[in-house]
Amino acid sequence: MGISVLFPGFSLILDNWRKAWAEAIMPDLRTCRTRQVQGYQLSLIPAWRKPMNALSTLYYTVHNAIFGRLKYLDGLAPLALRLYLAPMFWMAGINKVAGIENTIEWFGNPDWGLGLPFPTVLAYLAAYTEVIGAVLLVMGLATRWIAIPLMMTMLVAMITVHWEHGWAAIASSNMEGVAMRLSAAKEILREYGNYKWLTEKGSLVILNNGIEFSVTYLVMLFSLFFTGGGRYVSADYWLRHFTGGSARS
Repeated sequence: MGISVLFPGFSLILDNWRKAWAEAIMPDLRTCRTRQVQGYQLSLIPAWRKPMNALSTLYYTVHNAIFGRLKYLDGLAPLALRLYLAPMFWMAGINKVAGIENTIEWFGNPDWGLGLPFPTVLAYLAAYTEVIGAVLLVMGLATRWIAIPLMMTMLVAMITVHWEHGWAAIASSNMEGVAMRLSAAKEILREYGNYKWLTEKGSLVILNNGIEFSVTYLVMLFSLFFTGGGRYVSADYWLRHFTGGSARS
């Protein structure tokens, strides 16, 4: 037998008490922080929240004091990405243009090349996209627009050239098969060659040719697509500034 049957008015009293509690003791803390009761200012914020609020206030005070001033330097990050990517695309594009016949043959040959359709068109598109893209990245001009074909170039390279080799661009020397081959190569070079001279510019490694570098460049371009060339450090910014547009990038 329920308590409401034994005490008919209990349910109504309980409901009213819950409403009173909700209204007087637990108001919406977003809109009401204190309540005036008989001349006293009572805090409605639970005791456990007071130190949290104090820490939050301290954190954001320090955060805004330090990082609030950095907004005027937020163009340095996209500038760094642009200057990192530009030489890489310039060298890749110039090499393709200089040996365009070999590039076309590599794009189209299904036996030892990529086996792509329309190799002549694609070779010229890839080569000049990289060359022109490098120039525009240095200038910070049309940064978002040029990021699109450059990202497409990276995607094609990932799928057609690097995908079958996995992730790593350079094979890890900790892998059993790689370690064995490196050891054999070093022994041969030490016995029949000048190993010190051969390795004085860098250690002997096995190139795995995975997608690691392509993905890295793709992520950088993806970032530039959203940020643009950068405030104060790109032609895009100053063109917008002097033409009355939004000078964000």
